[in-house]
Amino acid sequence: MDNALIYEVIGTAILIIMGGGVVANSILKKSKAEGAGWVNIAFGWGLGVFIAVIVAGPHSGAHINPAVTIGLATAGLFSWASVPGYIIAQVIGGFLGACVVYLVFKLHFDATDNPDGKLAIFSTMPAIPHRFYNMVSEVVGTFILVYVILHFADPVILSDNPTVLADAKIGLGSIGALPVALLVVGIGMSLGGPTGYAINPARDLGPRIAHTVLPIKGKGSSGWHYALVPILGPSIGAVIAAGLFLWVN
Repeated sequence: MDNALIYEVIGTAILIIMGGGVVANSILKKSKAEGAGWVNIAFGWGLGVFIAVIVAGPHSGAHINPAVTIGLATAGLFSWASVPGYIIAQVIGGFLGACVVYLVFKLHFDATDNPDGKLAIFSTMPAIPHRFYNMVSEVVGTFILVYVILHFADPVILSDNPTVLADAKIGLGSIGALPVALLVVGIGMSLGGPTGYAINPARDLGPRIAHTVLPIKGKGSSGWHYALVPILGPSIGAVIAAGLFLWVN
């Protein structure tokens, strides 16, 4: 496997270990962090992005999100030929990260009776189910993510030196770990309530597959009836963000 793809797997797995881990820590029974709440979860996901970008950024650009990959390709900053490989690597990473979270919290999964809470550790579900408005929530959240990322990377993208763009690994890693971590925290704090802000198809799909296949005690439904929303919504939001960026620049 290409080195960049390996790091997309590793980076996405780290993201899910930290992000899924903070949800598990906050909601599973007998965890010492039980009840820590939404602010803890939002910062945990942001710090998960921070750590993943530090690891994967120098090697793959740390897309760690199919929406970012699609957005960059739409903006002409990433080869469409490389998109399928990156997305597959990201989904694999999401699956593996979710499996690690299950192993770490196995005893707490067993001690928890709430199947919806268990699914929330792996994948998103809407607070109020409504296919259209849930989709709007994911489109808008991912639009903010990708549009701001493109502006963070603007000095590289608009450089007069033709070798800068050729040598740059455009992605979350091209803008530094801390700014994008704060961006993700901000999206979660402001826009995350309606759907749990997937804003990343691999973050939702890989762990949802893990939830389906893992022997989780009393796990209930994996919510596949909703699974298209956190896949299509972020993808649409990324394309809109790239289109607007190209139009105004």
